Amino acid sequence: MRRRRVGFALGAVAVLTAAGLLGAQAPPPGGSGPAAAPQGPPPAASTPAPPPAPSAPAAASQPTQRPSFRGGVDVVSLNVTVTDQSRNYVTSLEQGDFVVFEDGVKQDVTYFNKAQLPIALSLLIDTSASMEDKLRLAQEAAIGFVRRLKPDDIAQIIDFDNRVSILQQFTSERPALETAIRQTVPNGSTSLHNAIYISLKELKKVRATTSGDVRRQAIVVLSDGEDTSSLVPFEEVLDLAKRSEVIVYTIGIRGRDLGARGFPEAEFVLKQFAQETGGRAFFPTGATELDAIYAQIADELASQYALAYSSRNPRRDGQWRRIVVRTTKPALAARTKQGYFGPVN
Repeated sequence: MRRRRVGFALGAVAVLTAAGLLGAQAPPPGGSGPAAAPQGPPPAASTPAPPPAPSAPAAASQPTQRPSFRGGVDVVSLNVTVTDQSRNYVTSLEQGDFVVFEDGVKQDVTYFNKAQLPIALSLLIDTSASMEDKLRLAQEAAIGFVRRLKPDDIAQIIDFDNRVSILQQFTSERPALETAIRQTVPNGSTSLHNAIYISLKELKKVRATTSGDVRRQAIVVLSDGEDTSSLVPFEEVLDLAKRSEVIVYTIGIRGRDLGARGFPEAEFVLKQFAQETGGRAFFPTGATELDAIYAQIADELASQYALAYSSRNPRRDGQWRRIVVRTTKPALAARTKQGYFGPVN
């Protein structure tokens, strides 16, 4: 088990450099996962110009029907959660029960899977000084969450105060994850944006090599207050999250040292990360509720549907496109990410 600490130098260029160095130092993770569909592999026509006739058939022979989340640059992949009126998860729907709209235009669902996919999870724990009275309960709840993961799932542990530390790289070894969680110590201020930024970059390295390696990717972040020390701005991290295929779940506990203004700002930030990526934001009144919240998140990740469609929008302008998913059953509610950025030339 290795502990890596990432410090941020002053200035936006230094922030990006620090993130790049982190990527260079990290060995390839043990799992693989889905990448953003709008960033899929270029079409065959974009490969270097071949000699005349012989190589054209080879380009045309690329597989097109493999159940992959990267079927093309215009393929949009979605993780969809469906609940009934009692907020129970519904897992028995079929492809024909879903209707997908992009900017108000109905889309044709071309891929559907309701089988549980393995997960690549980044677990973020706020270890700022204000967490001192809550950290022990937070540790036990996080360990309980790790124990709910399936054998094929992989996870990493990141803690953050004024700096960000990767306590455990992606692994399926539960004892290593538990040891990393127990090593967290409260100290310093809160760099929430930095932590989410780094975890998104780490998850981007988790790539599928075959269609059988596809993983659902998620971040679960626990924090007790407003960001006070990040150098990466909220807007930049949110934009990165919206361009990813990562679902973000946030848990916000009011810190003991926050005034009337502090937590509403933190609450807004945590809600935005969750809503834009199709996750959920939780705001417990105390650390004793954390175990039940982590259980809800684990159940949700195990209950989601995977859908994909080829966008009817031919424009390649890189603009934001709004997504709405509904079911044909009025009593059920579907939730997914709120949109994506279209492809560009």
